[in-house]
Amino acid sequence: MRTAFAVLLLLLLTALSPAPAHAADNGEWSVRPADSPLTPRAAFELPARPGAILTDRAVVTNTTDGELTFRLYVADAHNTERDGGLAVRGIEETQRDIGAWGRPERDTVTVPARSSVTVGLTLNVPADARPGDHVGALVAVDTRVRPGDGSHVGIRRAVGARVYLRVEGPERPALAVEDVRFTARSPWLPWTGGGGSTVSYTVRNRGNVTLSPLVSLRTDGLILGGPDGRRLSGVPAELLPGQQVRLTETWAGAPLAGWGRITVTASANAVQGTGSDGYLRIPWLLTAALALPATVLLELRRRRRQRKREEGPAAGKTTRG
Repeated sequence: MRTAFAVLLLLLLTALSPAPAHAADNGEWSVRPADSPLTPRAAFELPARPGAILTDRAVVTNTTDGELTFRLYVADAHNTERDGGLAVRGIEETQRDIGAWGRPERDTVTVPARSSVTVGLTLNVPADARPGDHVGALVAVDTRVRPGDGSHVGIRRAVGARVYLRVEGPERPALAVEDVRFTARSPWLPWTGGGGSTVSYTVRNRGNVTLSPLVSLRTDGLILGGPDGRRLSGVPAELLPGQQVRLTETWAGAPLAGWGRITVTASANAVQGTGSDGYLRIPWLLTAALALPATVLLELRRRRRQRKREEGPAAGKTTRG
């Protein structure tokens, strides 16, 4: 029976900030840019013009007591559908952006125990490259296959050092919020909790630069109880150009009753996008309280009409002598 293998790419989420730089490290090996003459680097940060050829160096370090062999490749990065975190295309997948432009000096490298090897990296930027940000990683995949949870599953681990390439040209940040859905789950009794209401939405980076959006919602209309707005959590720290993520958040403190609209707003780099959904929420007890008088009134009117119909024929009868 043919064995199935899953490749798990583990990327250290390094931040581009004045904080101290660290290699992308899984405890056994690491990948990092070779230090510049001035400062250590957490990631490859490379400005470029369309058509440029860029060269750099990476250091692959083996911290184990045995020799390790790695396959090296450059991969496109993308935001995952599950939570918007950054991931990369696998070694067998087709690379379409920075992964297609980059190539390490060697496809395979063997690093002795407790040692490091420096490898060259070349990026050929196409002449028609889109201006703005292109994000990927230089990935070192362990050639060993480790047993997984199942008898026919193996795991190859990988570590990648991020590559942030900015191609010269107009920067056009743009955000969109799409398909906002508010699902209200009203409690049986008013003022006994939010009932586990949820807000779902898609946030899309429609521009050409990486964005770190802040997302909030507000309510407009007639509402009873609960706040009229809040900041939403779980938003990806880096939303790459052309990427989107579908997010759902529980709103335990949602308004108890009312009608209007729920508006979600994402903002970053002085741009914003908004989307909204209609809002109608009536607690069951309040619905029953409103429905009872209406039901009684309708029943009284029905009986009155029936009584008139019964009295009509009786009033029209004549007695013969």
